[in-house]
Amino acid sequence: MVTKKVHSIQDWFEQQAFGVCAWWGKKLGIRSTHIRMYFIYLSFFTAGSPVIVYFIMAFLLEHKDYFKPGRQRSERLSVWDI
Repeated sequence: MVTKKVHSIQDWFEQQAFGVCAWWGKKLGIRSTHIRMYFIYLSFFTAGSPVIVYFIMAFLLEHKDYFKPGRQRSERLSVWDI
């Protein structure tokens, strides 16, 4: 029972919060878990600066429709709407 709840919370976080790692993994052909580990390791070694870079990339990835001219903007909710 507890494991179902933990897995549902983990799935929600992976879908909502880890879109940057999944996007980079898809673009580079690397598993997103490896990219997440690199972010975590770099955060320990560089006192958290990759976390700032991650948030900037997440913001740009969520709002990439606004930066591309001529494309129609989607009206879906994102992590930033909370």
